[in-house]
Amino acid sequence: MRIAVLDDYAGAFRTAPSFARLAGHEVTVFADTVKDPAALAERLRNFDALVLTQQRSPLPAAVVEALPELRFVSQTGRNTGHLAIEACTSRGVLVSAGGAGGPEATGELAWALILASLRHIPEEERRLRDGQWQGSVGTGLKGKVLGIYAYGRIGAMVARVGAAFGMRVVCWGREGSAERARTAGYEVAGSREAFFAMADVLSLHIALNDATRGIVGPADLALMKPSALLVNTSRAQIIAPGALLDALQQGRPGFAAVDVFEDEPVLGAAHPLIGLPNVLCTPHLGYAERGVYDALYDTAVDQLLAFAAGAPVNLVNPGARAAPAEGAPAAGD
Repeated sequence: MRIAVLDDYAGAFRTAPSFARLAGHEVTVFADTVKDPAALAERLRNFDALVLTQQRSPLPAAVVEALPELRFVSQTGRNTGHLAIEACTSRGVLVSAGGAGGPEATGELAWALILASLRHIPEEERRLRDGQWQGSVGTGLKGKVLGIYAYGRIGAMVARVGAAFGMRVVCWGREGSAERARTAGYEVAGSREAFFAMADVLSLHIALNDATRGIVGPADLALMKPSALLVNTSRAQIIAPGALLDALQQGRPGFAAVDVFEDEPVLGAAHPLIGLPNVLCTPHLGYAERGVYDALYDTAVDQLLAFAAGAPVNLVNPGARAAPAEGAPAAGD
């Protein structure tokens, strides 16, 4: 097979243990992202199979329909909202999606951002490199309120660490999330307004879907303390467009740490949050951890080899095997 691996920013695919299992196949790895559908279709037109790194590149119908050689898509992770599944099915392109990293990598990053922000670590490191000594006073955690919005796997991990630091953990979210937090022994805020108003550190762990897009709005952020830190390691789109920038400029909350942006990758520092003195920004490092990458790519290779053997696994659209579009090669041929 001629296989294209998309959006491998850090060159992790060729160093993953699973890469050796593709010996005998022609593998091309792209480290950059192509946004324009026509340009993406031109890049991929000679490949039989694609490996998609999470949701970094969408695969819209216009691209799928312009790829007559494409027979298989191996998606890392189970999220397929960025894929034109119907177009794949109609053209006989099988899609497999499986494997997922655990909560640890993103939970660890959330705490790295919290500690780096509150103790001014990036600024102090720069001062030391510039020949200066300490120039700030950090903020401790003991006795402070840690707000967890959405108590799921990652939120639970962040909450446990906060409790270990002596923080008062207060949660908010849908009924199921709130009930899990109560069962774990954590406090649930009496109201949404109280939740945003009381948090000294507020960490967002909300999955992005149609119901949660823009779920955190200007009215929520305006309730936060001028000393509060908002941390987002989930998705940028869960905050209403422009709301965080406006809130930070108005001083409520006073600080933010963000790992996610509306349109990624962000190149040339072309985002208004980057460079603000009260914001710590990182380039979507949440799951960018060696163990997570190895696990995701291992599953992607499993899917590729299973397809090549005629016994595909983790299928999203099994109907594609029976109904290739006119003129398109049958999947698995």
